[in-house]
Amino acid sequence: MITINADDWGRSEAETDAALSCYVNGRISSVSAMVFMEDSERAAELAKGNGLDVGLHLNFSQRYNGAVRTPWIAEVQSRIVRFMSISKYAVVMYRPDLRNCFRDVYRTQADEFFRLYGKPPSHADGHQHRHLCANLLIDDIIPRGQVVRRNFSFWPGEKSLLNRTYRRLLDWRLARRYRLADFFFSLGQCLKANRLGRVAELARRHSVELMTHPVNRQEYAYLNSPEHSKTMSGIDLAPFTALQSQPELRIEDPVL
Repeated sequence: MITINADDWGRSEAETDAALSCYVNGRISSVSAMVFMEDSERAAELAKGNGLDVGLHLNFSQRYNGAVRTPWIAEVQSRIVRFMSISKYAVVMYRPDLRNCFRDVYRTQADEFFRLYGKPPSHADGHQHRHLCANLLIDDIIPRGQVVRRNFSFWPGEKSLLNRTYRRLLDWRLARRYRLADFFFSLGQCLKANRLGRVAELARRHSVELMTHPVNRQEYAYLNSPEHSKTMSGIDLAPFTALQSQPELRIEDPVL
């Protein structure tokens, strides 16, 4: 089965509307919503009105630009954003002095999601994949049992052995607490490398998450094309709730 998930739901009207169009056309199965952003309120109403499967797109890398009812939390989140902006390696650095900040920001984003959508998120991931940062993982901030996005899957030879080993160890740790898809890919990267056929073959035997940003014109055009329909023909397009009954994580590289 394949879960095609649109990120950045609620970050802006353009991103929300592009994803909604794809959902209405049966091209995606779920979205990941940002809270405290400029289109968060409207996006929540659209999601409820259309029966969307919605997860929480945790935001530790972009300052809030929507309504925040407790102004102090905006400054706390800004501290994390400043830290995350220092280096691309900030994600692997553990900051003891920010432990409470990460907990408070997660809790307020999760609470705001529940206020907007009236239910817990179906899954959790992160803007720019910051849900995999050291502070969140070491302190086990995301509740146990949640469906969580794993690391990107790479084909043999795409990344160094050290890189792939690190990702496998991280996924192994994630799998001890959370539910994960067997494989995770980016639609944009797959289009560039012409690998969607190989991803579709994996989805016939395993659970695959395919991330998309429909506001990107190339991705939107592809999702709504006959080519996409043909490639995904016969594959179950499933929401994240289908992962709740998944067995243990597969950590092998995809080999076809």
